[in-house]
Amino acid sequence: KQTYDEIPFDIVDQVIMVDDASTDGTAQVAEELGIRTFVHLNNLGYGGNQKTCYREALKTDADVVIMLHPDYQYTPKLIGAMASLVAVGQYDLVLGSRIISGGALSGGMPLYKYISNRILTLIENILLSQKISEYHTGYRAFSRRLLQGLPLENLSNDFVFDNEFIAMTIYFGYPIGEISCPTKYFPEASSINFRRSLKYGFGVLHTALLFRFKKWGLYHPKLFERKGSGTSEHA
Repeated sequence: KQTYDEIPFDIVDQVIMVDDASTDGTAQVAEELGIRTFVHLNNLGYGGNQKTCYREALKTDADVVIMLHPDYQYTPKLIGAMASLVAVGQYDLVLGSRIISGGALSGGMPLYKYISNRILTLIENILLSQKISEYHTGYRAFSRRLLQGLPLENLSNDFVFDNEFIAMTIYFGYPIGEISCPTKYFPEASSINFRRSLKYGFGVLHTALLFRFKKWGLYHPKLFERKGSGTSEHA
């Protein structure tokens, strides 16, 4: 509710929430707030949830789509700034970076997460030939052109979806921008455990290597094939 209350409705036309077969009452709270809510009867995974989000958002004829986690870990107050960078045609993807300001640790990011974030980002920047400050933020703004143009059905349904999305965006040449975003960690904030974090880390490295092998012409993974762009009904 705190997240919803801070959404700038002077520029936001519609809010969509997709509940991935949760049992914590999230869907009920969203419906009480008047949010357009979609519920998966079966858990489709973090990436599967996002595919539904973007498919439904595109049906509303949205020009700019913002991904914002409902747990208040990211402030909705940056929606306007992020959306404007997309709306003026400057970028097709804008990332809310927790690293640019240098306040990630003081904002509560666990030390092991910070270290792994920096190491993975360094490796990714080398393999993807980029200078992005952070690949692992959950706060993002997308252009309609990007969501319609990428073959999102090729992406994983797991947590590595976010990282594959960036790699795919880079591969197909869409411009990416960043904006500083404050870090907020607290007990109620959503997070993945150490085992899944480890799996995610290996998935990130795998994605970066696939990108580089594709660029070198050594391997042609399905991830970077552009057949059937966008979020299909069966994504």
